[in-house]
Amino acid sequence: MRPRSFYYGWVVVAVTFLVLLVGAGIRATPSVLIVPLENEFGWTNATISTAVALNILLYGLMGPFAVAVMERVGLRRTVCGALLLLTIGVAMTTLMDAAWQLTLLWGVVVGSGTGMIALVLGATIANRWFIKNRGLVLGLLTASSATGQLIFLPLLAHLATNYGWRAVSLTVAAVAFALIPLVALLMRDRPADMGLAPYGGTVVETRVLSTENPAMRALRALRDGMKTRDFWLLSGTFFVCGASTNGLIGTHLITACFDHGIPEVTAAGLLAMMGIFDFFGTTGSGWLTDRVDSRVLLFWYYGLRGLSLIFLPFAFDYTFYGLSVFAIFYGLDWIATVPPTVRLAEKSFGKQNASLMFGWIVVGHQIGGAFAAWGAGVVRTVTGDYLGAFIASGMICMVAAAMVPFIGTKRKPERVVGQAAAV
Repeated sequence: MRPRSFYYGWVVVAVTFLVLLVGAGIRATPSVLIVPLENEFGWTNATISTAVALNILLYGLMGPFAVAVMERVGLRRTVCGALLLLTIGVAMTTLMDAAWQLTLLWGVVVGSGTGMIALVLGATIANRWFIKNRGLVLGLLTASSATGQLIFLPLLAHLATNYGWRAVSLTVAAVAFALIPLVALLMRDRPADMGLAPYGGTVVETRVLSTENPAMRALRALRDGMKTRDFWLLSGTFFVCGASTNGLIGTHLITACFDHGIPEVTAAGLLAMMGIFDFFGTTGSGWLTDRVDSRVLLFWYYGLRGLSLIFLPFAFDYTFYGLSVFAIFYGLDWIATVPPTVRLAEKSFGKQNASLMFGWIVVGHQIGGAFAAWGAGVVRTVTGDYLGAFIASGMICMVAAAMVPFIGTKRKPERVVGQAAAV
């Protein structure tokens, strides 16, 4: 094979980065809509949080089925279909006037669409296209979700404040629609489609399309995975990850700031600051994952995150400056857990099944996020603040840190998961 000066996989990474960035921005949009929806419709925080919780749950639950669909119909078709679904679903939210419509559109439709272009997409791209620098690529793609907050949330908070929440929905729908032709033109399913080996490899892998029903493929992998201890440990720790990030901070920090007299746009700026630091933190985590035991990384990530969440209620006493310290410290650790978790999943279940099993592990992440989004909304509705939610989240992060050292310590030869086509 003739040497090439530029590897096309980096184009695929760039397109995937944009898709994940937009998907993260759409997923995070409800956090700037809670206060406007409360004001216009009189819906309680608990009611709105129920729709957000369903959104977060489906965001994760769709992951393993999305991987199976990608195996069957290809990455490009799957991603284009997800973007079209998001365009329609988000645009239709401008017509809603009842709480059940909020649950249907932001919960079911948007949750399903973003779930098709979530963390499993980045894991699939890294797994298919890269051998060398796989951890770095995964860290970069994971960090795109933080960058989505960086780019979208301050702008969307400004639109919501000055032009109303419907302007937010229309803007997000337009951005999703604009991505469809770019994906159709530049996305490729596998290196073999262009006669290439994975980056760092020498063998052009034969493309094998799955003929198995995607739903059955995903469910069979879940059944087999549930027989292993590593699956439960990885899912349990990732449950805590979701509860302490998307579910709690991603959904409720803006409202918590509003409760302490901090304007919505300023609070969105805090999340954007987290996005900046998480971009470097998660990319750095990917680099470290290529070099350091993933269990050591996860132990420190969860432990330090727990300390930062316990500090958060006291940070409000120092107004914006205390919150800035929290945003920097917490931001570096926001989703740095993803690259080492994917690496441990690959070691436990094999390269062939790593993306699909990571999809099921992400379900645990989103169940945790959904539980925290709903639970924190209930805590605020009942007690008037988020103190109990922040402290509880910090404590369960400590529990996750204690679970991490046991991952992989009694691993059986793992071929229990799936006899499926290559991912």
